[in-house]
Amino acid sequence: MFYVYVIQDDLERFYIGYTSDLKRRMDDHNRGSNRSTRGRSWRLVYYEAYVTRASAMRRERVLKGDGRSRRHLMERIRFMLSAAEEPFIGGERQTGE
Repeated sequence: MFYVYVIQDDLERFYIGYTSDLKRRMDDHNRGSNRSTRGRSWRLVYYEAYVTRASAMRRERVLKGDGRSRRHLMERIRFMLSAAEEPFIGGERQTGE
């Protein structure tokens, strides 16, 4: 399996990449092995799985090169992150109304 992933730092900046080993790659990012992500603490916020390396590379290229695709994905991620922070009581989301 190959993965296209999105990580986020403490300043809420995002980085997109691909790998065949998510755990090792996250360790690399947080250890400072990647020049683009060095010096910050990162957390995995999203990933997609692909059967072939070529498919993962193609998807990464689309996300990095096509502003509309990237913007759409970032909106989805921000929505998921904000929804995850809202409290649940009795299985129902509290809307604050």
